Amino acid sequence: MNEPTDRPASRSASGHDLTPLDEATRAALAADLDDEERRVILAQGTERPFCGGLLGEKRAGVFACRLCGLPLFRSEGKFESGTGWPSFHTPYDPEHIRYLRDASHGMVRTEIRCRRCDGHLGHVFDDGPPPTGLRYCLNSVSLRFVAGESSDQG
Repeated sequence: MNEPTDRPASRSASGHDLTPLDEATRAALAADLDDEERRVILAQGTERPFCGGLLGEKRAGVFACRLCGLPLFRSEGKFESGTGWPSFHTPYDPEHIRYLRDASHGMVRTEIRCRRCDGHLGHVFDDGPPPTGLRYCLNSVSLRFVAGESSDQG
């Protein structure tokens, strides 16, 4: 069901619009995805480890949702986990991430999705470094890197 267009937009503490995308907008954005991006973002897939294009990205910038552009992680929160996927200890804004119980593949994990478009991002685990002790394990294809972008843009 589409959200009413006359209701005020939901905003995160960092000032970003979190209003869920309506079906038509999400479908229009998804039309630009390639097959692998569709499999991961829309069908909760996982890219192969050590193959993602953003695994070695070390420049200053922001990692945003590939589908809707919502900022998800800052480069300052990225660390080398050795797992084969880009890993972060702190989200750009905790409100930008949606957490779901994932009991697939014979284990229980916490899936993470973009709060605005509901695109699958990866999973979060409690074996990360300080300051959070969390490891947000992301699929590169779920992200778009914006080099040099300021952390406080809305």
